[in-house]
Amino acid sequence: MADRDKSENSKLLQPGPPPYQEHFQYPNAGYPPPGSYPSSSGYQGQQYGAPVGPYNQGAYPGQPPVTVQPVVYLTTVPLTNPPPDYLVYSVFTLLCCCLPLGIAALVYSIYTREAIVSGNREVAESNSRTARMLNSIALGIGLTCLIVYIICVIVFNVNAH
Repeated sequence: MADRDKSENSKLLQPGPPPYQEHFQYPNAGYPPPGSYPSSSGYQGQQYGAPVGPYNQGAYPGQPPVTVQPVVYLTTVPLTNPPPDYLVYSVFTLLCCCLPLGIAALVYSIYTREAIVSGNREVAESNSRTARMLNSIALGIGLTCLIVYIICVIVFNVNAH
């Protein structure tokens, strides 16, 4: 048992970290100069933050001060009398007619809504026309496939008897 304890403890004998070395060319490196921060004894309207350097220019001499501008939100006015977005039509063609064209029509319908909300009439009209065209093509493909399927079922049933 004592042999096992010695072998486990021998793994723990690692060399320690190097001793701390003071760099004499940089006295008080990493520490602010004494008196640069206000005391916590009482608030007298003092500014807290980076210590002021010997030239009263802030933490980094020669750097311009940073000014923060207020955030201005641009307000957009939605369109009056907007073009139709064909969103319901797009969902119908997506689920019932032709999946790939239905997905593309749905994307253009959503782009139409975004353009309407942002107030961009030209983009909204263009996306609306594209969504309507894709929906019409998808509906045509879906109806054609349905008619061909019905004809094939009828022909196979007639030939089977």
